[in-house]
Amino acid sequence: MNKRMLGNSGIEVSVLGLGTVKIGRNQQVKYPSGFELPEDAEVQALFELAQSLGINFIDTAPAYGSSEQRIGQLLPNRHDCVLMSKVGEIFENGESRFDFSEAHTRNSVEQSLRRLKRDMLDIVLVHSDGNDMDIINNEGVFEALEALKQKGLIRAFGMSTKTVEGGLWTVNHCDLVMATFNLEDENDKPIIELAATLNKGVVIKKGLQSGHAQSIDTAFRHVLNQPGVSSMIVGTINPGHLRSNAELADAVLADGGNA
Repeated sequence: MNKRMLGNSGIEVSVLGLGTVKIGRNQQVKYPSGFELPEDAEVQALFELAQSLGINFIDTAPAYGSSEQRIGQLLPNRHDCVLMSKVGEIFENGESRFDFSEAHTRNSVEQSLRRLKRDMLDIVLVHSDGNDMDIINNEGVFEALEALKQKGLIRAFGMSTKTVEGGLWTVNHCDLVMATFNLEDENDKPIIELAATLNKGVVIKKGLQSGHAQSIDTAFRHVLNQPGVSSMIVGTINPGHLRSNAELADAVLADGGNA
C-alpha cells in the first residue's frame, strides 16, 4: 500500500484509510442499506486484514458509537497505526448534539485517549455541524486543540469541514483538513489546491459518495490522482470490499491512474 506524508505534519499515512463508523454505530447513518454491528471476532479479523494489506490509517470519532472503544480493545499493533479521531459531535440516544467549547474539547480528547488506550492521539479533527465559520469565530475548540498539541497529547489537528470558506481557513491555520471530493461533488477542490500549495494534509471523505458511487475504479482514480490529496477514508465491515479497495488503490497508483 502506497503511503503519503500528511502535509508537513511528519505523519505518513496509507493512501487508503479505514473508516470505522460501521463497527460502532448503525443508527442515523447515510448508507444504501442497513446493517448489523459486527461481532468482536469479525472486527479483529477486519483490522488484521487491513494491516496485512498495508493500511496504517484508521478513522474514528466519539460520534461513531462504540467505535473508539472497540478499536482500543481489538486493534492489533495499536501503536503502529495512525489513529484519527474527532471532537465536537456527541451521539447519544440515537441523536447527535454538538459542543465546541474548550472544556468539552479537553474532556473529549482525554476520553478518546482512554478508549483508544493511547498516550497521544495522532490526529484530532473538529467534527463540524455545518456552521464552520461560526465554530471558528465563536467557539474555543481550536484554542483547546492547540494547547493539547503543545502538551503533547495530540500530534496534529484540523477540521472535517462542510463549507469552502471553513476549509480554506483550516488549511491556512491547521495541520490538515478533511474535505469532500468525489465524481459528483468537486466544491472543495479550491481547498485541496490551497493545501497542495501550502503543503498541508488533505484527507478525503465521501470519495465513494457514502457507498453510492456507480464506478468504484473511476472514483478511486478521480480522488487519489488529485494533487494535494494525502489519503481517502473508506468505511467498510466487509473483508472482500476492503481487500478489493486496497488492491484498486494500489493499481490506480501503480499505473499512473489508468486502472
